[in-house]
Amino acid sequence: MRTRFRLLLIEYEMNTKLNENIETILSLEISDERKSVLQPLIDYIKSKREKGQPIRLNFICTHNSRRSQFSQIWAQTAADYFEIPAFCYSGGVEVTACNERTIHSLERSGFIISKHGHSNPIYFILHEKDARPIIVFSKLYDDVINPHGIFATIMTCSHADENCPFIPGSEARIPVRYEDPKEFDDTNLESQKYDERSKQIASEMFYVFSRV
Repeated sequence: MRTRFRLLLIEYEMNTKLNENIETILSLEISDERKSVLQPLIDYIKSKREKGQPIRLNFICTHNSRRSQFSQIWAQTAADYFEIPAFCYSGGVEVTACNERTIHSLERSGFIISKHGHSNPIYFILHEKDARPIIVFSKLYDDVINPHGIFATIMTCSHADENCPFIPGSEARIPVRYEDPKEFDDTNLESQKYDERSKQIASEMFYVFSRV
């Protein structure tokens, strides 16, 4: 009983922290240049919503371990925040594992996360205790868990964008590239740079969904 009570306290603290972070994220400034980059994604979501069609977004980077995972999680969180019925996914062109630095950054943001497995763990990520979990693990862009028709592909890194020219079933291909925090791995800037990239992606995904 005491352990369960402690877990509830931890979940409450994490949700409070996430809500505080979202308030900060909503206040971050986005440059006109980035707004131009994001506009095709806004237009796609808006069009699907106006037609009453499913909104499916598949975020792609090479290893599906950092930027595409941040994008999937923050896009789904933003969609749920604005009550827009979108389904967000992620994938790559190689299977590795969702990098633990990515997970640690999300935990610092206030997400509730449970880990299952070892070599390529599956993470269940919650932005609210009773929310539908966001399922995260490294996978190919056409993994069985991802959509195979009528979806938009969002390319989050230049390598995947340049080396994966065709995504079967995708009806729109939208480049929204981010710098890779990987270059700061095992440095004293590691946590700072992962959190910076996470917050940038979060602010842009919240901007996108606020416009539709």
